[in-house]
Amino acid sequence: GKRPDDHPHGFYYAPTIIDAQDAGLPCVKEELFGPVLSVLTFDTEAEALALANDTPFGLASGVFTTNLAKAHRMARDIHAGAVWVNTYRAVSPLVPFGGYGQSGLGREGGLDAIRDYTRSKSVWIRISDEPIPDPFV
Repeated sequence: GKRPDDHPHGFYYAPTIIDAQDAGLPCVKEELFGPVLSVLTFDTEAEALALANDTPFGLASGVFTTNLAKAHRMARDIHAGAVWVNTYRAVSPLVPFGGYGQSGLGREGGLDAIRDYTRSKSVWIRISDEPIPDPFV
């Protein structure tokens, strides 16, 4: 990867794919916000899951498979706020979105977001002038 010729100044980076031979590389461990894809190879589903969860971050993830049972297992076990199966970046304001670990605080969208911005309270009002009956009788 390199800085695009049409953007010689600023924080621009051309889309880049990194063949990451080591899961400990910074490009694998750090949350990159740019057109950079770090690719790791794996042999088993368990190894893929271990690689996916070996991070303090967990905003979103993607699983591509033709096996529906595997898709469900991976979606259940990956520590990320969103798991897209055979698609990527599908969003809706009706669905909660937010990360795990160091990838965000709380949720955006859906009823979960409403809970972040509200606080529930119970208020009991007796409107009768009659004496309060003994609640233990």
